[in-house]
Amino acid sequence: MRAMVLQRPNTPLIDMPAADPVPGPGQVLIAVSACGVCRTDLHVVDGELTAPKLPIVPGHEIVGRILACGPGADHFAPGARVGVPWLGWTCGQCGHCRAGRENLCDAARFTGYQIDGGYADRAVADVRYVFALPEGYDDVEAAPLLCAGLIGYRALVKAGDAPRLGIYGFGAAAHIVAQVAAWQGRRIFAFTRAGDDAAQAFARELGAAWTGASETAPPEPLDAAILFAPAGHLVPLALRAVRKGGRVVCAGIHMSDIPSFPYDILWGEREIVSVANLTRGDAEAFLELAPKVPVRVTAERYPLAQANAVLDRLRHGDVRGAAVLVP
Repeated sequence: MRAMVLQRPNTPLIDMPAADPVPGPGQVLIAVSACGVCRTDLHVVDGELTAPKLPIVPGHEIVGRILACGPGADHFAPGARVGVPWLGWTCGQCGHCRAGRENLCDAARFTGYQIDGGYADRAVADVRYVFALPEGYDDVEAAPLLCAGLIGYRALVKAGDAPRLGIYGFGAAAHIVAQVAAWQGRRIFAFTRAGDDAAQAFARELGAAWTGASETAPPEPLDAAILFAPAGHLVPLALRAVRKGGRVVCAGIHMSDIPSFPYDILWGEREIVSVANLTRGDAEAFLELAPKVPVRVTAERYPLAQANAVLDRLRHGDVRGAAVLVP
């Protein structure tokens, strides 16, 4: 097979052939037709997530079709279109798993991090973490649903029943979640980097009632805020923006350090919570919900060989919606 491989953090991916993977017990072999490019991939490539399997094939927003099934992996028939997300394996036996919090499993392994991912034309996945995809989305459109959509949905649920919702960082996840939140009847306040007029216009296209720079106070207090931007300095700003009893949801798997802040902006029963990974329940709920909204995915399509250039574009915030690689 052909794959883009990370051999060491902070080095470019290498386009190289690799042995065709063989599905083991409980696994399926997938012919990859599309793989989204996620900011988490950048955290892996740039060494900010420090425990990758090396060498590793990044990519965890995988769309493809089943080529073969290993022993005991008969949930899907060959030819079925499926998706593979970030959470790729859990033990199923620890206290977290037994309590329905498999996203917190201490032994969990992740696609494109400890399990070879979708920057390739073939991938093997644990059938427990493979999902049927809704009709109405082509392969490129479906790929961002598998992380930008799923993690964004979990963050939205964590935000609670917040009529006035702030979203900091208007990238792949935000452009999906904003549509769901607007469909639910919430008012969206979108925060971007100062001067990013294109992102603010994009947010308004998708239903935002107000847009502005992240350092700007919104015109009225927020009930909750979701931070998709991995910038710790935004946490105190978001705390100042939410009302008493409001909640700030940190949705990224990695974030720069949060600076110290005065207690009075947390006081008043404001909360800071994080989102860690996802569960199969999240995937099933969101993939059922997306076509009902319906979520419209804006995705830029690129050949697999351009993975390094696409990662660099994402690194500099130069992607409208989501970026997707196609073998």
